[in-house]
Formats: sequence, C-alpha cells, structure tokens
Amino acid sequence: MWNSVVSEVFNHSIKNNISCLRFNFRAVGGSTGAHSSGRGELSDVKACIDFLINNKKVENIFICGYSYGAAIGCSAVNYSEKISGYAAISFPWDFIGMKYKKLSQTNKPKLFIQGDRDDIANYNKFQEHYDYYLEPKEFRIVSGADHFYGGYENLAATEVFKFYETFI
Repeated sequence: MWNSVVSEVFNHSIKNNISCLRFNFRAVGGSTGAHSSGRGELSDVKACIDFLINNKKVENIFICGYSYGAAIGCSAVNYSEKISGYAAISFPWDFIGMKYKKLSQTNKPKLFIQGDRDDIANYNKFQEHYDYYLEPKEFRIVSGADHFYGGYENLAATEVFKFYETFI
C-alpha cells in the first residue's frame, strides 16, 4: 500500500476529488492471512468491490493496479457491470501466468502503462501481450522507467488520471 507508485496514484486521485479504496493483499504489510498465489487475493478484490457497491452505494468503479496488483485487480474487471474499466501499471504477464491475462480480458476501456526499462513486466514482450486485448485499449510507454518507476511515479499517476477522465 505504501509503494511509491501506488501512493502517487492514490494521492493524485485524492487531489482530483476521486474517492479511492486502496488495500494491501493478504499477508502484505500489516494485513493478516497468508499469500495464496492469486486465488484468495482475487476474492479479496471482489470483496472490496462488493463493499463499495453494497455498503457505500458506489455506482461506478474504476480499477487501477500496479504489478501484482494490476494482474489480480484487473482480473476482476468483469465481476460487476459497475466496473467501468481499468488501468494496469506494469502488468507482469510472464511472471503471473495466462490465467490472469484471460481474466483481465474485457470489452471495457483499458490502459496499460509500461516502463521501457522494465525487466520484471518484460518490456520486450509488451506489444505481444498488449495485442492480445480487445478494444478499447490504450497504452503509454514511460521512457526511462524500470519496474519501480523511481522518479516517474507522477507521470504514471498523471496518465492514469487522464485516462480515467476520458470515460468517467
């Protein structure tokens, strides 16, 4: 939750009056539970979506995730019609496996942000993975950024916000 990329997207959203919910996955930071290789984490994302819809009466949900959070969070895109789309920052397709690539497939708007020096969410395979997705889709390549976006966090957050504004 306190990762610099996640924090910058969160802070940028709050500054622009966008309500946000951010959380750590199970067994991360102060969260309880045990890591479950995606199964339980995906159910955690769905529980957050249910909370927003049922308890907070949210009518429009936009998912944004970074790295593992992109793979898991964006995989819930089709869980509810109230989810309008997503932004995935450094989706680790080759690391996480085909299951989450398939689950994140949707006809809802998608933005993929990728650093051109990322060797974890391998930049050299970005176009191949991006081509898999249905329209509407967009991407932004952050020149000079590796997987951790040191010094580029604000640029990534700004791109998320600009994309969000186009359809919300």
